Amino acid sequence: MNRPPPEAASPLPPRGATPAARRSRFRGVHVVATLLFVASCAHADAVDTLREFVREVKSGRADFTQVVSSTDGARKKTSSGQFEFLRPNRFRFAYVKPFEQLIVADGTKVWIYDVDLNQASSRRAGQALGATPAALLAGASLDDEFVLSALPARAGLEWALATPKAKDGPFQALRVGFRGKTLAAVEITDSFGQQSALTFGRFEGNVELPLARFRFTPPAGADVIEQ
Repeated sequence: MNRPPPEAASPLPPRGATPAARRSRFRGVHVVATLLFVASCAHADAVDTLREFVREVKSGRADFTQVVSSTDGARKKTSSGQFEFLRPNRFRFAYVKPFEQLIVADGTKVWIYDVDLNQASSRRAGQALGATPAALLAGASLDDEFVLSALPARAGLEWALATPKAKDGPFQALRVGFRGKTLAAVEITDSFGQQSALTFGRFEGNVELPLARFRFTPPAGADVIEQ
């Protein structure tokens, strides 16, 4: 059955021309000055919150919904599932709707498994992560890969902008939204201008997650492509 590849909405960079890839975001002067100062502090807090999140939240899980929009905004694809991570560099995106797909990083490799096709592909974590949303959420540090700055509050969230230092990577910008200290959203603009928005629900931080959740063994009979 022909269908758009769930990988196109993946929080990982494109993987080239592999078979899986093809199937593929405030009355006077004194009052104004005071309010502007308060606003700037609030915006700075978003960056502080992101840094604290990476430093203090060692594991987590949440439901997610992901909406990918075309560059003209005319076409949208929605998917949903569960997200888990364990620092450093272990995460699991289990897409449930509209199609089942599993993305697992075990700290060494990143596996992508398409249930319908019984097809698995893998890449070395160093090649697959880099300045990606997955690395930002589950990585061990920020400053090596990203330049951080504050954005205005929007939609009830405080936002931090993470701009990849690599100029030739697959992503232009990553925007991370927090409700208080809780991770609530990530918005992604890729190198082609395509927008992808992930919203997180029922987020739980520093939960106990077994290492087995971040291991993947291809099922018997699966077509395996390793890079």
